[in-house]
Amino acid sequence: MTRSRPFQAQAVLFDFDGTLTDPGALDWGALKERLGCPLDRPVLEFIEGLSDEVRRREARAALDHFEALGAGASQPANGAEAVVQELRKMGLKVGILTRNSRVAIDRSLENFSSLTAGNFDLIVTRDTPVPVKPSPRGVEYFAEKIAVPVSDVLVVGDFRLDIEAGAAAGAVTVLLDHGMSEASVGVIPDFRIGRLDQLPDIVRLGTPIRGGKLPNDLLETFLDDVTVDDPSVLIAPGIGQDTAAIDVEEHPVLILKSDPITFVTDAISDYAVLVNANDIVTSGARPRWFLTTLLFPPGTTPSRIRQVMVGLQTVCRKWGITLCGGHTEVTAAVTRPVVTGMLIGTVARDRLIDKQNMRPGDAVLLTKGVAVEGTAIIAREFSEKLRTLGMARDAIQHAATFLDRIGVIDEARIAADHGGTSAMHDVTEGGLATALDELSAAGGHRMRVHMDRISVFPETDTMCRLLKIHPLGLIGSGSLIICCRKDGADALSARLRESGIDAALIGQVLEQGRGIEAVDHGQPAQWPVFDADELTRLF
Repeated sequence: MTRSRPFQAQAVLFDFDGTLTDPGALDWGALKERLGCPLDRPVLEFIEGLSDEVRRREARAALDHFEALGAGASQPANGAEAVVQELRKMGLKVGILTRNSRVAIDRSLENFSSLTAGNFDLIVTRDTPVPVKPSPRGVEYFAEKIAVPVSDVLVVGDFRLDIEAGAAAGAVTVLLDHGMSEASVGVIPDFRIGRLDQLPDIVRLGTPIRGGKLPNDLLETFLDDVTVDDPSVLIAPGIGQDTAAIDVEEHPVLILKSDPITFVTDAISDYAVLVNANDIVTSGARPRWFLTTLLFPPGTTPSRIRQVMVGLQTVCRKWGITLCGGHTEVTAAVTRPVVTGMLIGTVARDRLIDKQNMRPGDAVLLTKGVAVEGTAIIAREFSEKLRTLGMARDAIQHAATFLDRIGVIDEARIAADHGGTSAMHDVTEGGLATALDELSAAGGHRMRVHMDRISVFPETDTMCRLLKIHPLGLIGSGSLIICCRKDGADALSARLRESGIDAALIGQVLEQGRGIEAVDHGQPAQWPVFDADELTRLF
């Protein structure tokens, strides 16, 4: 099992020779020698390239005779008949895509005990008026004729031409691996199997599951992707393990955080881990253990669930976090995937950063710029609308890469190691405007903010103008607000820039109280207030 991207399976398109049949010991080298075809060139393409019509007809006849001999001697591949019957019982359309002639296919099927041409919804051969493999047209033709999206077709074959045709068409590709090397396959298949009877397990990944808990056999398979190397985890994820156990004796202070992700369907795993980790690191702590509840709407396929679980494991591993437990369920209570994360971090008591430590005169720094997360979400979820409104495609694609910037773990670690840091707060829902008000409330001090010093990415500015939303009110994970003693602000800014992280001095901490005093180019300004995140207006 390799592919983690989600898919839905409605049809399976099989190669024939070597996949559904054991073609026997046909000597293709002898045929090529007889025809004068180079050994490294496919026979069909060689024949069609012949300029002499008489010679071309003779070559075709020789190929037909050769295939007829092979068809008469061929036998069903081990498990082929049972697999085709099982797929049909599962409600899938089933077809054949081959470079052989239809006569040869019908002759081979005579050697099957329980399958005939009537068991296949469509058989596409070289006699069908479409280009042969590796052209994707045969796969597309099959999908069109059976009225199924080509992305919902699984192309199964034992040769690189099968995988190339399926991949080029946008289908899911499954290589029946007879010990082929990566180089001989060419295009990397979505899945590799050693036996045909493994195919229904892959199809099941693309079949919507019923409501309720994820079936244990699927869960067990998915948990195989989760590795726990942290020795402090005493009870790791597993079937029947309803709790995780962690030895915390060495950790004087635990930092706890929980947050759901509901906005994003693409790359939801990255958001789920990072928005929780971002809060953990603002206290100076190291994110350690992650638990999650995954809720999916009815109609979700196991491949979609597996994608999220693999994604969670990947991002956790990247940041040294252990995925140590959770719950997965399909429920009509949600209409889109919801990932709720609970993250635990640890910090030494004398390194704990408490927002109450801010003092008048502290500098206020902002890393990167505003609305990093919101920019990424809008680019991924509303790309077509932005294109319609006139935003350049390359600008939208670049904005989508802002997903890579939504973590603040690196800058928070730098700030935590800086002796003068008094408070940190990551920008989340409600944008910078809300985040600064929250920080003022938590720290018990008013703040002066210079609006003209706040960095807005060009892509963010364009999106907000086109969609008529305000960047300061747009969800902003990826930006970190840092309060530090005034005499250490320049050194901290320089350290951040040395690490490739932009940082701007945008304000100062004032007297005790709560609120934002806004200044724009030296003149008093109105600080914006948002009842809800600007992103909600788009959804």
